[in-house]
Amino acid sequence: MLAIDPGSTSTKFGVYTRDGAAWVSEIRHSDAELEPFRGQSSFAQREFRMAPLRSALTAAGYAPQAFAAIAGRGGLLPPMACGSYLVDDAMIEELRLARRGEHPCNLGAVLALEFAREAGVNAYIVDPVTVDEWDDVARFSGLPQIQRTPIGHALNTKAVAKRFAREQRRSYDSLRLIVLHLGSGITVSAHRDGRMIDSNNSPEEGPFGSDRTGWLPVRQLIRLCFSGAYTEKQLDRMAFGEGGLFAYLGTRDLIEVERRIDASDTRAAQVFDAMIYQIAKEAGALAAVLHGKVDAVLFTGGMAHSQRVVSRLREYLEWIAPVHVYPGEDELQALAAGVFRVLDGEEPVKRMPAPPSEST
Repeated sequence: MLAIDPGSTSTKFGVYTRDGAAWVSEIRHSDAELEPFRGQSSFAQREFRMAPLRSALTAAGYAPQAFAAIAGRGGLLPPMACGSYLVDDAMIEELRLARRGEHPCNLGAVLALEFAREAGVNAYIVDPVTVDEWDDVARFSGLPQIQRTPIGHALNTKAVAKRFAREQRRSYDSLRLIVLHLGSGITVSAHRDGRMIDSNNSPEEGPFGSDRTGWLPVRQLIRLCFSGAYTEKQLDRMAFGEGGLFAYLGTRDLIEVERRIDASDTRAAQVFDAMIYQIAKEAGALAAVLHGKVDAVLFTGGMAHSQRVVSRLREYLEWIAPVHVYPGEDELQALAAGVFRVLDGEEPVKRMPAPPSEST
């Protein structure tokens, strides 16, 4: 089975059997390569992502006809339960409309379906970024006109939580966890009774990351919106794509930020410290959601490879519960495992719920 995970700065993909990974690869996309697509629909990157993916598979000796199924990362779809979903034309249209936002993850189902049709098999997504297991109390924003909704790294977050449970010989349902997905986007989530009961909405809440602002002072934001200095599109891009590390330091690359810190760049050190501070503060808030009863704090995602990030966050968070680190992402393996469960009849395949009509 082929699994495809398009992210902000890379396209990860791999070939999996029921025994695990047979071959895994990654194509990195530089800021210069991505610049022509800034401000465009994620669908504009379709061929840009597809062509090198296809070339890499061909070079490795894999044709589309070799696969029993194709899995793609789930994008910004309507709120959905955990599970594996069949990719169909209705899902592709919903992603094309991008009513919940633009992100390269919207291409996961698109690329999967293209390969699947060549192979004559089905395409699936698993645990998309809009998985909704929140407690109702988490949905209140402070204004009835605005409701908080979950958007985050559910696939990797849930996979790592379940992996930790297996290692501890416990059931996921019995654990109370705080999971920090530390990637180009940051999702900090609370888990109880086998559900992700609250988290920051990664595109618009929580700590700032590589190019996202996270929470902003709302009255200052209102004044900025009505200043006349920016269009709606420019402001949206500033908050999601040109905020965070990029806004302060002109780079999205954590390795570059750490190089500057090592070269005694005080501004880089200050911004880095602020990001760590905000991540830790978000995790502390979710410890309160769990009434302070937390079995473990889990770090995962690309930034968890950084010893500087891990050690600084440990200083803030080890008082809550023991910290366990799972660097990188389990997303490809999680995609494969979810689809194999469907192929083996262990769980039913689901279909995307119909999106709400424009009148609701």
